[in-house]
Amino acid sequence: MSSDGRVALQPAFLLHRKPYRDTSLLIEAFSAEHGRLGLVARGARSRRGAMQALLQPFQALLLSWSGRGELATLTGAEAQGTPLAIGGDVVLSGFYLNELLMRLLPRHDPHPQLFLRYAATLQTLAARGQDEWALRLFERDLLQELGYGLLLTHEGGSGEMVAAQQRYCYLPEFGPRRMEYDAEECLSVHGATLLALERGDDADSRAQAEAKRLMRMILSRYLGPRPLASRELFRQRYGQAKRDQE
Repeated sequence: MSSDGRVALQPAFLLHRKPYRDTSLLIEAFSAEHGRLGLVARGARSRRGAMQALLQPFQALLLSWSGRGELATLTGAEAQGTPLAIGGDVVLSGFYLNELLMRLLPRHDPHPQLFLRYAATLQTLAARGQDEWALRLFERDLLQELGYGLLLTHEGGSGEMVAAQQRYCYLPEFGPRRMEYDAEECLSVHGATLLALERGDDADSRAQAEAKRLMRMILSRYLGPRPLASRELFRQRYGQAKRDQE
């Protein structure tokens, strides 16, 4: 960043946008070197504004802006590469990733490795379609970046290696303990699930279901009581699809 607060051609993705005043947009972006930031795209909604069509989620961008503080002014935007083919139900997964970043990342806190993981996850979704396991691995890396990394390979307390066939009680502030440990708030998970999360291995249906419950429990501690809008969209979409099949 220059002394006058100008940043040029920074790799970034748009996380969210909404109308601002008469012809502008207020956008949230996730950049490689500056983290999450708020930008005002002045005149982007005017008839002469060509920027509105470019400022879309899941498109790799090169953004330029000026100013300091909570809101800077967008001064330029260019597409970086070919737009990803993310459509249909996969869009909901993309919105979920974006909402996690908006809710959990403080502004102006750089996370270059998380930026690369986000871009790679979008690539996976574009190539494979709906991929629940890709979401779990992103959640794992997001928690690690925020300093809330999960203990996945060793038991909490004893330090013993996690065994694939053993069932564990996962305690958020302690880690996994063998199921003979009696706790009121206990989420049961197999060691194979924990090891698959650690290694990034492919996971069977049991491991995917357990990992989803585990990540939801952990994330809820940091997201607070306000529900995620993207989860509600998931429920509405798949609840309606199930009713249509009945």
